Amino acid sequence: MTKIRAILLIVFGLAVGAVITLTVERAPDTGPMPPALAQTPSPSADFDAEELRTISIFEKAQASVVFISMTQRRRDMFQMGVDVPSGTGSGFVWDDEGHVVTNAHVIRGASGATVRLPGGQDVPAQLVGVAPEHDLAVLRVPGLEMRPLPRATSAGLLVGQRAIAIGNPFGLDFTLTTGVVSALDRTLPGEQGRPIRGLIQTDAAINPGNSGGPLLNSSGQVIGVNTAIYSPSGASAGIGFAVPMDTVARVVPQLITTGRYAPPVLGIELDPRIDAMMQQAGFPPGVMVLGTQPGGPAALVGLRPARLGAEGIIPGDLIMALDDARIGGLDDLSAALDARRVGDTVVLTILRDGDEVEVSL
Repeated sequence: MTKIRAILLIVFGLAVGAVITLTVERAPDTGPMPPALAQTPSPSADFDAEELRTISIFEKAQASVVFISMTQRRRDMFQMGVDVPSGTGSGFVWDDEGHVVTNAHVIRGASGATVRLPGGQDVPAQLVGVAPEHDLAVLRVPGLEMRPLPRATSAGLLVGQRAIAIGNPFGLDFTLTTGVVSALDRTLPGEQGRPIRGLIQTDAAINPGNSGGPLLNSSGQVIGVNTAIYSPSGASAGIGFAVPMDTVARVVPQLITTGRYAPPVLGIELDPRIDAMMQQAGFPPGVMVLGTQPGGPAALVGLRPARLGAEGIIPGDLIMALDDARIGGLDDLSAALDARRVGDTVVLTILRDGDEVEVSL
Protein backbone atom coordinates (compact mmCIF):
# COMPACT_ATOMS: atom_id res chain seq x y z
CA MET A 1 0.00 0.00 0.00
CA THR A 2 1.40 3.30 -1.06
CA LYS A 3 2.00 5.63 1.82
CA ILE A 4 1.27 9.31 1.29
CA ARG A 5 3.66 11.32 3.36
CA ALA A 6 2.09 14.59 4.51
CA ILE A 7 4.41 17.51 4.83
CA LEU A 8 3.91 20.92 6.27
CA LEU A 9 5.12 23.30 3.58
CA ILE A 10 6.25 26.61 4.96
CA VAL A 11 6.00 28.62 1.79
CA PHE A 12 8.81 30.39 -0.06
CA GLY A 13 11.26 32.68 1.68
CA LEU A 14 13.99 33.06 4.20
CA ALA A 15 14.32 35.14 7.41
CA VAL A 16 16.89 37.47 8.93
CA GLY A 17 17.47 37.92 12.65
CA ALA A 18 18.83 41.47 12.80
CA VAL A 19 17.79 44.88 11.55
CA ILE A 20 19.61 45.54 8.28
CA THR A 21 19.05 47.48 5.09
CA LEU A 22 18.05 45.31 2.16
CA THR A 23 18.69 46.68 -1.32
CA VAL A 24 18.78 44.69 -4.56
CA GLU A 25 18.06 45.06 -8.24
CA ARG A 26 15.07 43.55 -10.05
CA ALA A 27 14.83 39.85 -9.34
CA PRO A 28 15.66 38.05 -12.60
CA ASP A 29 13.91 34.75 -11.89
CA THR A 30 10.31 35.81 -12.37
CA GLY A 31 10.69 38.12 -15.35
CA PRO A 32 8.78 41.35 -15.87
CA MET A 33 5.17 41.38 -14.84
CA PRO A 34 2.52 43.57 -16.42
CA PRO A 35 0.99 46.35 -14.35
CA ALA A 36 -2.22 45.49 -12.56
CA LEU A 37 -5.19 46.30 -14.76
CA ALA A 38 -8.41 47.67 -13.38
CA GLN A 39 -11.29 45.36 -14.11
CA THR A 40 -14.18 46.84 -16.03
CA PRO A 41 -17.17 44.49 -15.94
CA SER A 42 -19.22 44.33 -19.10
CA PRO A 43 -22.58 46.09 -18.70
CA SER A 44 -24.23 42.94 -19.98
CA ALA A 45 -22.54 40.69 -17.41
CA ASP A 46 -24.99 39.05 -15.04
CA PHE A 47 -23.28 39.16 -11.64
CA ASP A 48 -25.00 38.09 -8.48
CA ALA A 49 -24.59 39.98 -5.22
CA GLU A 50 -21.83 37.70 -3.92
CA GLU A 51 -19.80 38.05 -7.12
CA LEU A 52 -20.14 41.82 -7.07
CA ARG A 53 -18.97 41.90 -3.45
CA THR A 54 -15.91 39.73 -4.23
CA ILE A 55 -15.02 41.84 -7.29
CA SER A 56 -15.27 45.02 -5.21
CA ILE A 57 -13.09 43.58 -2.44
CA PHE A 58 -10.40 42.58 -4.94
CA GLU A 59 -10.47 45.95 -6.71
CA LYS A 60 -9.93 47.78 -3.43
CA ALA A 61 -7.46 45.39 -1.80
CA GLN A 62 -5.08 44.68 -4.69
CA ALA A 63 -3.74 48.23 -4.51
CA SER A 64 -2.42 47.45 -1.00
CA VAL A 65 -0.85 44.02 -1.68
CA VAL A 66 2.75 43.70 -2.89
CA PHE A 67 4.99 41.05 -4.40
CA ILE A 68 8.25 40.47 -2.48
CA SER A 69 11.43 39.06 -4.03
CA MET A 70 14.45 38.05 -1.93
CA THR A 71 18.10 37.67 -2.82
CA GLN A 72 20.95 35.96 -1.02
CA ARG A 73 24.60 36.98 -1.12
CA ARG A 74 26.86 34.26 -2.56
CA ARG A 75 30.65 34.42 -2.78
CA ASP A 76 32.68 32.87 -5.56
CA MET A 77 36.24 31.52 -5.43
CA PHE A 78 37.57 35.06 -5.59
CA GLN A 79 35.41 36.06 -2.59
CA MET A 80 33.36 38.41 -4.74
CA GLY A 81 29.79 38.85 -3.52
CA VAL A 82 26.98 38.09 -5.95
CA ASP A 83 23.27 38.52 -5.18
CA VAL A 84 21.17 35.64 -6.47
CA PRO A 85 17.38 35.15 -6.28
CA SER A 86 16.36 33.14 -3.21
CA GLY A 87 12.57 33.22 -3.01
CA THR A 88 9.35 35.14 -3.34
CA GLY A 89 6.38 35.95 -1.19
CA SER A 90 3.61 38.43 -0.54
CA GLY A 91 2.93 41.30 1.82
CA PHE A 92 0.46 44.09 2.47
CA VAL A 93 0.67 47.73 3.48
CA TRP A 94 0.22 48.30 7.20
CA ASP A 95 0.26 52.09 7.62
CA ASP A 96 0.95 55.42 5.94
CA GLU A 97 4.66 55.27 6.82
CA GLY A 98 5.58 52.64 4.24
CA HIS A 99 5.56 49.59 6.51
CA VAL A 100 4.75 46.26 4.85
CA VAL A 101 3.78 43.13 6.83
CA THR A 102 4.90 39.70 5.66
CA ASN A 103 6.04 36.36 7.13
CA ALA A 104 9.33 35.87 8.92
CA HIS A 105 10.04 32.73 6.90
CA VAL A 106 9.62 34.71 3.66
CA ILE A 107 12.78 36.70 4.38
CA ARG A 108 14.74 34.06 6.29
CA GLY A 109 18.41 34.10 5.28
CA ALA A 110 17.96 36.86 2.71
CA SER A 111 20.52 39.59 2.15
CA GLY A 112 18.18 41.78 0.15
CA ALA A 113 14.50 42.30 -0.59
CA THR A 114 12.58 44.06 -3.32
CA VAL A 115 8.94 45.05 -3.18
CA ARG A 116 7.06 45.09 -6.48
CA LEU A 117 4.29 47.65 -6.50
CA PRO A 118 0.93 47.15 -8.26
CA GLY A 119 2.13 49.24 -11.20
CA GLY A 120 5.05 46.87 -11.81
CA GLN A 121 7.81 49.04 -10.28
CA ASP A 122 10.45 47.30 -8.14
CA VAL A 123 11.71 49.23 -5.11
CA PRO A 124 14.25 48.22 -2.44
CA ALA A 125 12.95 47.46 1.05
CA GLN A 126 14.47 47.75 4.50
CA LEU A 127 14.02 45.13 7.20
CA VAL A 128 12.45 46.72 10.29
CA GLY A 129 11.87 43.77 12.60
CA VAL A 130 11.12 40.07 12.79
CA ALA A 131 9.23 37.81 15.23
CA PRO A 132 9.98 34.19 14.28
CA GLU A 133 7.82 32.88 17.13
CA HIS A 134 4.77 34.27 15.30
CA ASP A 135 6.18 34.01 11.75
CA LEU A 136 5.82 37.76 11.26
CA ALA A 137 8.15 40.38 9.83
CA VAL A 138 7.93 44.04 8.88
CA LEU A 139 9.65 45.71 5.93
CA ARG A 140 9.69 49.40 5.10
CA VAL A 141 9.67 51.07 1.72
CA PRO A 142 10.58 54.76 2.15
CA GLY A 143 8.23 57.05 0.26
CA LEU A 144 5.68 54.30 -0.36
CA GLU A 145 2.41 55.87 -1.45
CA MET A 146 -0.08 53.04 -0.98
CA ARG A 147 -3.05 52.99 1.33
CA PRO A 148 -3.07 50.49 4.21
CA LEU A 149 -5.62 47.70 4.26
CA PRO A 150 -8.44 48.01 6.79
CA ARG A 151 -8.18 45.54 9.66
CA ALA A 152 -10.73 43.62 11.74
CA THR A 153 -10.46 41.81 15.03
CA SER A 154 -10.11 38.05 14.75
CA ALA A 155 -11.65 37.40 18.16
CA GLY A 156 -15.16 36.90 16.80
CA LEU A 157 -14.34 34.66 13.84
CA LEU A 158 -16.66 31.75 13.23
CA VAL A 159 -16.13 28.54 11.30
CA GLY A 160 -17.99 28.83 8.02
CA GLN A 161 -17.61 32.54 7.45
CA ARG A 162 -16.14 33.72 4.16
CA ALA A 163 -12.38 33.97 3.71
CA ILE A 164 -10.58 35.64 0.78
CA ALA A 165 -6.83 35.32 0.15
CA ILE A 166 -4.85 37.67 -2.08
CA GLY A 167 -1.21 37.09 -2.93
CA ASN A 168 1.35 36.00 -5.47
CA PRO A 169 1.34 32.18 -5.64
CA PHE A 170 4.18 30.77 -7.75
CA GLY A 171 5.12 34.35 -8.67
CA LEU A 172 1.74 35.04 -10.30
CA ASP A 173 0.90 38.48 -8.98
CA PHE A 174 -2.52 39.67 -7.80
CA THR A 175 -4.18 36.28 -7.45
CA LEU A 176 -7.44 35.93 -5.51
CA THR A 177 -8.83 32.74 -4.02
CA THR A 178 -11.96 32.31 -1.93
CA GLY A 179 -13.23 29.88 0.65
CA VAL A 180 -14.31 29.79 4.26
CA VAL A 181 -12.77 29.72 7.71
CA SER A 182 -12.66 25.95 8.16
CA ALA A 183 -11.29 25.78 11.72
CA LEU A 184 -9.92 27.98 14.50
CA ASP A 185 -7.20 27.84 17.14
CA ARG A 186 -4.91 25.50 15.23
CA THR A 187 -1.32 24.86 16.38
CA LEU A 188 1.69 24.28 14.13
CA PRO A 189 5.35 23.65 14.96
CA GLY A 190 7.36 26.84 14.81
CA GLU A 191 10.93 28.03 15.09
CA GLN A 192 12.92 28.09 18.33
CA GLY A 193 11.06 24.98 19.49
CA ARG A 194 7.88 26.91 20.31
CA PRO A 195 4.61 26.07 18.56
CA ILE A 196 2.64 28.76 16.76
CA ARG A 197 -0.79 28.76 18.39
CA GLY A 198 -4.20 30.17 17.64
CA LEU A 199 -3.91 29.94 13.84
CA ILE A 200 -6.86 30.32 11.50
CA GLN A 201 -7.46 27.36 9.18
CA THR A 202 -9.00 28.09 5.78
CA ASP A 203 -9.84 26.19 2.61
CA ALA A 204 -9.14 29.24 0.42
CA ALA A 205 -6.36 27.99 -1.86
CA ILE A 206 -2.93 29.03 -0.51
CA ASN A 207 0.15 28.07 -2.49
CA PRO A 208 3.89 28.81 -2.36
CA GLY A 209 4.24 32.56 -2.75
CA ASN A 210 1.00 33.37 -0.90
CA SER A 211 2.92 33.60 2.37
CA GLY A 212 2.67 37.03 3.95
CA GLY A 213 -0.42 38.01 1.99
CA PRO A 214 -3.68 39.04 3.66
CA LEU A 215 -6.64 36.84 4.52
CA LEU A 216 -9.75 39.01 4.27
CA ASN A 217 -13.33 38.78 5.47
CA SER A 218 -16.41 39.53 3.38
CA SER A 219 -16.02 43.25 4.18
CA GLY A 220 -12.50 43.37 2.75
CA GLN A 221 -10.86 43.68 6.16
CA VAL A 222 -7.71 41.76 7.10
CA ILE A 223 -8.43 38.94 9.56
CA GLY A 224 -5.07 37.18 9.25
CA VAL A 225 -1.71 36.79 7.51
CA ASN A 226 -1.38 33.68 5.34
CA THR A 227 1.54 31.64 6.60
CA ALA A 228 1.50 27.93 5.72
CA ILE A 229 -0.22 25.06 3.97
CA TYR A 230 -0.61 21.42 4.89
CA SER A 231 -0.15 19.31 1.81
CA PRO A 232 0.64 15.73 0.78
CA SER A 233 1.84 16.94 -2.64
CA GLY A 234 3.52 20.28 -1.96
CA ALA A 235 0.65 22.27 -3.47
CA SER A 236 -2.59 23.56 -2.01
CA ALA A 237 -4.82 20.75 -0.77
CA GLY A 238 -7.52 22.85 0.84
CA ILE A 239 -5.86 23.31 4.24
CA GLY A 240 -4.12 26.62 4.77
CA PHE A 241 -3.23 28.56 7.89
CA ALA A 242 -3.06 32.23 8.79
CA VAL A 243 -1.78 34.18 11.79
CA PRO A 244 -4.89 35.86 13.30
CA MET A 245 -5.13 39.64 13.17
CA ASP A 246 -5.32 40.04 16.94
CA THR A 247 -1.86 38.47 17.18
CA VAL A 248 -0.58 40.60 14.31
CA ALA A 249 -1.94 43.74 15.99
CA ARG A 250 0.05 42.93 19.14
CA VAL A 251 3.29 42.00 17.43
CA VAL A 252 3.65 44.42 14.49
CA PRO A 253 3.62 47.71 16.47
CA GLN A 254 6.46 46.40 18.65
CA LEU A 255 8.45 45.34 15.58
CA ILE A 256 8.01 48.82 14.12
CA THR A 257 9.04 50.52 17.37
CA THR A 258 11.86 48.29 18.62
CA GLY A 259 12.62 45.76 15.88
CA ARG A 260 11.67 42.81 18.06
CA TYR A 261 8.72 41.37 19.96
CA ALA A 262 8.78 41.06 23.76
CA PRO A 263 5.65 39.52 25.33
CA PRO A 264 4.58 40.33 28.91
CA VAL A 265 6.29 38.46 31.76
CA LEU A 266 5.37 37.52 35.32
CA GLY A 267 8.89 37.91 36.66
CA ILE A 268 9.40 34.26 37.59
CA GLU A 269 12.09 31.66 36.96
CA LEU A 270 10.96 28.39 35.38
CA ASP A 271 12.37 25.07 34.20
CA PRO A 272 10.22 22.55 32.27
CA ARG A 273 12.42 19.69 33.49
CA ILE A 274 11.36 20.40 37.07
CA ASP A 275 7.71 20.44 36.00
CA ALA A 276 8.10 16.98 34.45
CA MET A 277 9.73 15.69 37.64
CA MET A 278 6.93 17.13 39.79
CA GLN A 279 4.28 15.40 37.69
CA GLN A 280 6.15 12.11 37.99
CA ALA A 281 6.07 12.66 41.75
CA GLY A 282 2.27 12.93 41.68
CA PHE A 283 1.77 16.68 41.38
CA PRO A 284 -0.94 17.91 38.96
CA PRO A 285 0.02 19.54 35.64
CA GLY A 286 1.32 23.08 35.97
CA VAL A 287 4.41 25.27 36.14
CA MET A 288 6.50 25.34 39.31
CA VAL A 289 7.83 28.72 40.44
CA LEU A 290 11.58 28.31 40.97
CA GLY A 291 12.41 31.93 41.65
CA THR A 292 11.07 35.47 41.45
CA GLN A 293 12.72 38.56 40.03
CA PRO A 294 13.10 41.40 42.58
CA GLY A 295 10.51 44.07 41.94
CA GLY A 296 8.66 41.93 39.41
CA PRO A 297 4.92 41.20 39.46
CA ALA A 298 5.34 37.77 41.05
CA ALA A 299 7.60 39.05 43.82
CA LEU A 300 5.29 41.97 44.61
CA VAL A 301 2.35 39.62 45.32
CA GLY A 302 4.49 37.14 47.24
CA LEU A 303 4.58 34.10 44.98
CA ARG A 304 6.63 31.42 46.74
CA PRO A 305 9.49 29.80 44.84
CA ALA A 306 10.76 26.27 45.45
CA ARG A 307 13.66 26.07 47.89
CA LEU A 308 16.16 23.64 49.33
CA GLY A 309 15.45 22.26 52.77
CA ALA A 310 17.10 19.76 55.06
CA GLU A 311 15.27 16.89 53.33
CA GLY A 312 15.67 18.16 49.76
CA ILE A 313 13.58 20.38 47.52
CA ILE A 314 10.55 22.01 49.12
CA PRO A 315 7.97 22.72 46.37
CA GLY A 316 6.94 26.29 45.74
CA ASP A 317 3.76 27.63 44.18
CA LEU A 318 2.53 25.58 41.23
CA ILE A 319 0.76 27.70 38.58
CA MET A 320 -2.28 25.73 37.37
CA ALA A 321 -4.28 28.40 35.50
CA LEU A 322 -4.01 31.97 34.22
CA ASP A 323 -7.47 33.55 34.15
CA ASP A 324 -9.56 30.95 32.32
CA ALA A 325 -6.64 29.17 30.61
CA ARG A 326 -5.48 25.92 32.19
CA ILE A 327 -1.69 25.68 32.41
CA GLY A 328 -0.27 22.25 31.72
CA GLY A 329 3.29 23.36 31.06
CA LEU A 330 5.60 26.17 30.00
CA ASP A 331 4.18 26.35 26.46
CA ASP A 332 0.68 26.90 27.85
CA LEU A 333 1.89 29.66 30.16
CA SER A 334 3.82 31.37 27.35
CA ALA A 335 0.76 31.25 25.09
CA ALA A 336 -1.52 32.65 27.80
CA LEU A 337 0.87 35.53 28.53
CA ASP A 338 1.36 36.21 24.83
CA ALA A 339 -2.36 36.99 24.54
CA ARG A 340 -2.01 39.75 27.18
CA ARG A 341 -0.48 43.20 27.09
CA VAL A 342 2.03 44.77 29.46
CA GLY A 343 0.07 46.35 32.30
CA ASP A 344 -2.86 43.93 32.21
CA THR A 345 -4.06 42.36 35.45
CA VAL A 346 -4.30 38.55 35.49
CA VAL A 347 -5.49 36.01 38.05
CA LEU A 348 -3.30 33.00 38.71
CA THR A 349 -4.68 29.81 40.19
CA ILE A 350 -1.84 28.23 42.16
CA LEU A 351 -1.39 25.14 44.27
CA ARG A 352 0.14 26.15 47.60
CA ASP A 353 0.59 23.72 50.49
CA GLY A 354 -2.03 21.42 48.98
CA ASP A 355 -4.68 24.13 48.53
CA GLU A 356 -5.74 25.98 45.39
CA VAL A 357 -5.32 29.74 45.82
CA GLU A 358 -6.10 32.62 43.45
CA VAL A 359 -3.60 35.46 43.22
CA SER A 360 -4.16 38.68 41.23
CA LEU A 361 -1.12 40.44 39.76
